[in-house]
Amino acid sequence: MALAFVFPGQGSQSVGMLSDLATDHPVVRSTFDSASGVLGYDLWLLAQQGPAERLAETEVTQPLMLVAGVATYRVWCSLRGRSPDIVAGHSLGEFSALVAAGVMSFEDAVGLVRFRGQVMQEAVPVGEGGMAAILGLSDEDVEAACAEAAQGEVVEAVNYNAPAQVVIAGHAAALQRAIEAAKARGAKRGLPLPISVPCHSSLMRAGSERLAGRLLALPLRAPGMRFMSSVDASEFSEPADIGPLMVRQLASPVRWVATVRALVAAGVDTFVECGPGKVLTGLGRRIEKRPEIACLALDDRASLAAALAALGTQGG
Repeated sequence: MALAFVFPGQGSQSVGMLSDLATDHPVVRSTFDSASGVLGYDLWLLAQQGPAERLAETEVTQPLMLVAGVATYRVWCSLRGRSPDIVAGHSLGEFSALVAAGVMSFEDAVGLVRFRGQVMQEAVPVGEGGMAAILGLSDEDVEAACAEAAQGEVVEAVNYNAPAQVVIAGHAAALQRAIEAAKARGAKRGLPLPISVPCHSSLMRAGSERLAGRLLALPLRAPGMRFMSSVDASEFSEPADIGPLMVRQLASPVRWVATVRALVAAGVDTFVECGPGKVLTGLGRRIEKRPEIACLALDDRASLAAALAALGTQGG
């Protein structure tokens, strides 16, 4: 059976993230230092000191989560942990997966996602849009609530994260109306998320057009391992296809339920979340409840040790 590494996106960041891994493994700091050289500011200091509101700003969160995913993956590699057979990422996490697979260089990816965050924020200025998680409602009912709440604005289902857990995004007022409409349909909760733009909604199309010029100019290589995209739960192996995919990704929903199920259908029996937080680990356990499907994390000292014990090293 196969091993999948999955990389989280925006929303998994927190002040003090990866601090104990950095204490134990110098590659964490060196990865952040390399990124800081590209960005022109101390990304590690910002990650450790915050404030949280600054970490939630999209043009900061994008490079932060990319670098955190890659740093954690490098820790695993430095310990000769078993190599993944296939990689995937949730939203921004797809760029971490592409770096891990060797499709783009780390430095190129850092500059690219900083630009991606900037064009996203400029497409919808702070305060004009946002995202919220709807819990306890079917996909179809969430979509119906969004259609009812739009009223000439944009609000859409954009992250199909787990059964009865869908994230919506759009204009701020329409987002609030959709939360109320979802609750009227029986949703257990509607939770605004610490994300400053309506990611993956149609409001991002202007940003994706600007991203295209930058992304399609980058040198891309064929993946050194299998790569599955959460845009459509399909594998991609040609650089000529991956560039346009990542442009399209910006204004396309994240189909995480379909992606996890497609990975299992492709033979994956173990998922390892590579990055801060354990969001994807929790989602994986909700999507695939069979005991033979394992979901592990590389979030801190304890979870890293547990994953190494479960999977062993390259040498056995």
